[in-house]
Amino acid sequence: AYGVHTGAYEARAVLAVTFTTRAAGELRSRLRALGAHPVAARTFHSAALRQAQYFWPRAYRTQLPPVSEARLPLVAEAARRLRLRPEAATLRDLLTEISWAKVSNVPAADYADLAAAAGRGVAGLEPAVVGRVLGRYEQVKADQGVIDFDDILLCACALLGDHPGIADEVRSTYRHLVVDEYQDVSPVQQALLELWRGSSQDLCVVGDPAQTIHSFAGASPDYLTGFAARFPDARIVRLVRDYRSSPQIVALANAVSLRARIAGTVRLESQCQPGPQPSVLGSDSEAEEARTVVGWLRQRHAAGVPWREMAVLYRVHAQSPAFETALTEAGIGFSIRGGEGFFDRSEVRQAVGAIVDAAGRDPSVPALEGVRAVLERLGWTTSAPVGQGRLRERWESLAAVFGLAEDLVAVRPGADLAGFAAELQQRAGAEHAPVGDGVVLSTLHAAKGLEWEAVAVVGVQEGTLP
Repeated sequence: AYGVHTGAYEARAVLAVTFTTRAAGELRSRLRALGAHPVAARTFHSAALRQAQYFWPRAYRTQLPPVSEARLPLVAEAARRLRLRPEAATLRDLLTEISWAKVSNVPAADYADLAAAAGRGVAGLEPAVVGRVLGRYEQVKADQGVIDFDDILLCACALLGDHPGIADEVRSTYRHLVVDEYQDVSPVQQALLELWRGSSQDLCVVGDPAQTIHSFAGASPDYLTGFAARFPDARIVRLVRDYRSSPQIVALANAVSLRARIAGTVRLESQCQPGPQPSVLGSDSEAEEARTVVGWLRQRHAAGVPWREMAVLYRVHAQSPAFETALTEAGIGFSIRGGEGFFDRSEVRQAVGAIVDAAGRDPSVPALEGVRAVLERLGWTTSAPVGQGRLRERWESLAAVFGLAEDLVAVRPGADLAGFAAELQQRAGAEHAPVGDGVVLSTLHAAKGLEWEAVAVVGVQEGTLP
């Protein structure tokens, strides 16, 4: 906006790109408020799709294929052609690997070797099999005449790379490039950015390597941290002022960043008024942790903080049941951001139903023995699957059900399966619906960019929080 107002930029010649639709909308609203509304602020995919749809007929004498909004059936068909019958969770993990391979420029034939080097995989499937699914997936799309979400970027890259005249036209339209959240670009996004840029040096990127949250999807902070080496004449502006958090919280963040030794991380300086020291609370179990956190939330509420200004943040939603239970028992309302309640999840509903049925047939079997048998019939094992995909989330949900049984037996050593089934039904019935003035439960990813007065970050231990 400053560049527009000073005449350094022509507003319609600026392309500002970011990663989420919400962030792009925020950019547009701020630009409007600053009188720079002609600036184009879009996601990478939105900008690429507009260009591909506009220029594709000129380059290839045909319309750009439609973008499929149902990718899971495409993966299922690819697996079927290989005589595989994976369950829904495995299909979602396969889709994650397909996206990673596309944005990382990994051909299906090379997947097995390159995935092993990157520490990736799908639980229950050999890497070579995953690679074959990737190849069949491309065949299925071609047979159906569609492209997928990740193909949008690949199509734009092919269009600009193979047709210099079209690339020059795009570069003459957008002469000034701005990239937000640059630490989260993937190889294919970086390739597209280079095609947009051409030989121009008018490029501004903004990012923080300590906030890289999409590495699981192929993002790398190396493009940000290596920017000055690629462009020796670049001007570097260090954004060290923190306008959100107190000096005490910023000092803790700086200490954690220092220990993490992430290249390029800045030392933040709080611009806010002093506040209380962050509390570091240790617990011996998840249930104890939840009770301790609820006690802390009550103290903050007694000090005048509204419930809606408090949040509990965790890595995955499978960590939420202990906090849902503790808040319910304390009579405190809560809402779950970007997710469903623990007892609303399909795998949990299935497990509860199976436990209730088993209790009806053999009510006196010991609770732990009966629950373990039911969960094992549903495919649960005591060892977690590899990776961090949907299969791992399902496993963690079922592990949480078993954890509830362990908690009950710890309090009532002689508990039987019928007693645990009744306990589960009671907890499911008491689970709070989202309310206006309640504590927010959220993953860290879903909380990015949001603010609360009091925040508890839970499960802070190696193996749970990277």
